[in-house]
Amino acid sequence: MATMPHQGQQLPDVEFVTESGERLPAEDLTGQKTVLYFYPKDDTPGCTKEACAFRDRMDDYERANVRVYGVSLDSPESHRRFREKYGLNFPLLTDEGGRAAEALGVLRENREKANRVTFLLDPGGKIAKVYPDVSPETHADEILEDAASL
Repeated sequence: MATMPHQGQQLPDVEFVTESGERLPAEDLTGQKTVLYFYPKDDTPGCTKEACAFRDRMDDYERANVRVYGVSLDSPESHRRFREKYGLNFPLLTDEGGRAAEALGVLRENREKANRVTFLLDPGGKIAKVYPDVSPETHADEILEDAASL
């Protein structure tokens, strides 16, 4: 298992799958400040709180020119249902087989879920900050403050 990258490192060359099944390589996450938050599972209590907190602050994220992506090992179809159920206004990405979670050191030992860890990326795709200890209720506020100072 890879170790978690730290501030100043480039995001590893990982790839995600969008809800429509398209590939999204790490290089496509450049050009704008980006929140890449990994969470264990769609439609579970903590993950729902975290997703809804981002949803409720999305206008502020957009004003700060910050993109938000939620990432789990769930399928694109599971993501679609989760987004629709809670009116989530940002994309959810699938990490097929946990390859990105593994490369970022956030894959759980059972390899079925990712840990709740967030990466704030600068416009160049470098990791500006890592959040290994996340409170689902307050996390969106904390990251927004940090992103504004980039």
